[in-house]
Parts: sequence; C-alpha cells; structure tokens
Amino acid sequence: VWQVVAVDMEFAKNMYELHKKVSPSEVIVGWYATGYDITEHSVLIHEYYSREAPNPIHMTVDTALQSNKMNIRAYVSSQMGVPGKTVGVMFTPLTIKYIYYDTERIGVDLLQRTRASPSRTNGLTTDLAQVASAAGRVQEMLSTMLSYIEDVLSGKVMADNSVGRYLMDLVNKVPKITAEDFESMLNSNINDLLMVTYLANLTQAQIALNEKLVVL
Repeated sequence: VWQVVAVDMEFAKNMYELHKKVSPSEVIVGWYATGYDITEHSVLIHEYYSREAPNPIHMTVDTALQSNKMNIRAYVSSQMGVPGKTVGVMFTPLTIKYIYYDTERIGVDLLQRTRASPSRTNGLTTDLAQVASAAGRVQEMLSTMLSYIEDVLSGKVMADNSVGRYLMDLVNKVPKITAEDFESMLNSNINDLLMVTYLANLTQAQIALNEKLVVL
C-alpha cells in the first residue's frame, strides 16, 4: 500500500498569516505528529518547516500508548553525508522537561482518578474538598521531612548538605506570624470561600428556577 504525504504550502502560509494577526508575538518553532518514532514522511514535512524556522523542533506524541504511557519525544535535525554528494538528515533527540500551570495539574489529576472508576467517569470535587486534599498532602510532606530529620539526628541516615540547604531555605520562607494571627487569617479565608460557594449555588438555583418559569 502506497502512502502519499502532501503539504499545501499556500494554505499553511495563509493560516499562519491569519494567526499572526491574532497573536503577532507568536512564531513557529516546530511541528508535532502522533506516533511512536520517526518515519520517512517526517523528513519531507520537516524540510517544509525548515523554511519557516531556523532550526525547527519535531515532537512526536505516542497516542497509541505502545509503551503503556503517552511518550513525548522531541528532535532536531542535522545534515549528514558527503558534501557535494548524497546528503541525508539525522534526527537528534532532545531532553524534555514538562512545565505546567497549577490549573493544568488539577485537570490532569482529575483525569487520572478515572482509572480507578469502573465507568471511567469522575465528577468535580468541591472547593472545600480540594482545600482538605491539599492540606492532607502538605501534612504528608511535613511528616516525610520530619522523619528524614529525625533519622539524620539519630545517625540512621547520612546527612546530605544539598537537602539541608533546601530545608533551610524552606524554613526561611515561612512567614513569622503568631498562631492567633494565622488562625484569624485562615478563618477569614474560609468564610470568604463559603460565601463564594453559597452565592454560586444560589445563582444556579435562580437559573434553574428561571428556566422552569420560561417553560411554563
């Protein structure tokens, strides 16, 4: 079976020009494709994007989960061969570092919870439940930190200077406030959260009531 890869350069150019009108500060840095590895078609498409970017990055996303997870790889190309004769392209892998926002992490955590559900569904948690979950994770991390410190003091574990510097930096970042002030701030924030939750529920009830009145 012959597979044909076609790139409509004029269409891609027009779409890029339209995109620049909306986001003029964004530029093309590369392209991505679904798959586990580099194919013979990657060279042709990469050659096109080499005209749009100085050294474009090619990223592959394994949506088939061949390694039981969604692998993401990135490559840059370089010329290889004898000058003046046959020249090929070699893709060199890059080191990938995942950077995400806190809101994106919440969404990913919610998706991961569906793995344990037989129906593969899961509902959104309330704000108070999220606060309780975050407080529980902080408590677990503090317990791990205290256990490590006690093991170092008792001689069970060798002291690590880098870990000690991280802990000292963490302690210095903790604001110095009294327990009474902290409790007052916490109660104030909780009251604000409860008020927002109450107003949101009240708004939903009014919308539902208005929809029923319109139907009548």
